[in-house]
Amino acid sequence: MGAAHIWNATEVAGEASGGSGGGGAIPSSPLAVDTSLSLPEMSPRVVELCKDLFAEWSKLDDSRFAVETVSGGITNLLLKVSVKEESGNVESVTVRLYGPNTEDVIDRERELHAIKYLSAAGFGAKLLAVFGNGMVQSFINARTLTPEDMRKPKLAAEIAKQLHKFHQVEIPGCKEPQLWNDIFKFFEKASDLKFDDNEKQRKYEAISFKEIHDELLELKELTCLLNAPVVFAHNDLLCGNLMLNDEEGKLHFIDFEYGSYNYRGYDIGNHFNEYAGYECDYSLYPSKDEQYHFFGHYLMPEKPQEVSDKDLEALYIETNTYMLAAHLFWALWGLIQAKMSPIDFDYMEYFFLRYNEFKRQKLSSISLARSYLTGS
Repeated sequence: MGAAHIWNATEVAGEASGGSGGGGAIPSSPLAVDTSLSLPEMSPRVVELCKDLFAEWSKLDDSRFAVETVSGGITNLLLKVSVKEESGNVESVTVRLYGPNTEDVIDRERELHAIKYLSAAGFGAKLLAVFGNGMVQSFINARTLTPEDMRKPKLAAEIAKQLHKFHQVEIPGCKEPQLWNDIFKFFEKASDLKFDDNEKQRKYEAISFKEIHDELLELKELTCLLNAPVVFAHNDLLCGNLMLNDEEGKLHFIDFEYGSYNYRGYDIGNHFNEYAGYECDYSLYPSKDEQYHFFGHYLMPEKPQEVSDKDLEALYIETNTYMLAAHLFWALWGLIQAKMSPIDFDYMEYFFLRYNEFKRQKLSSISLARSYLTGS
């Protein structure tokens, strides 16, 4: 199909089937779908893929399939495929196509390993099949949240409750926090780039990587003193990865591609950064009162009003220190994407937005953490 393969689908399907608790092999196909095609060009290839993956659909006429775009993210293209079966029932699945070169910033096998356990715990869509450059999952009938939704008190409380539950999930394998491993890998890649575009290269050469490296070391040393709990973290809890069925009032966490064991405060701080929305308006970062509302429902979902001031303050310090690490993580991610991604998005500008916000927030957040640690 003229698209790059990011894994051996047969091998990863076998790994995903083992220990999933689902009882049965996950279908796989070596086919891949070119994400650069328009939807009309892509649709026949997606239909061919679905027929190859699911035996019950293999003999159906192409006219029984309908393909539509659900969302086009920076690292994924999500398609809804609806199929009118012989019985007359209409079944829908989500086909998730990975963007080109995303394996430079995402560990796809780590993601796939986690999905089966998260699905068993009630998070995200069920994994149905894998193919050359993506996966097929059950369709979630819900809408994605907006940045404005996330700060509504009722929804913020529900996100906090769900995140508390998410952080209880046990994923077999390495349980070491991955933040600093991942961020220094990003640093190594981001500090060794060369751009063909002269303007991008000029901006890139103005970046002080020594300064960034020093910032990383200082922040790592400080955060280690906080003794933050290590949990399995989502690490990318922006509005586009939160879905709500308004009729049922059911909230869904989706897209675990950055998921790993990590520090609790990092996951929450990263989520709070996303209140800024797609325009990166960091004046929308939640106030202390808004954060305490979230923390109460996170720490004691059934009795949020009974959380002590001491526990609220500790999580406030932890979150607003790790929030700085999230800015550095996504700033470096942006530089790598500026080089690797074919998507029409100003990733270089995104780097400067995140790094400048880090520098703006750094003094107050670090001073607060040091005062807390010294009891002054």
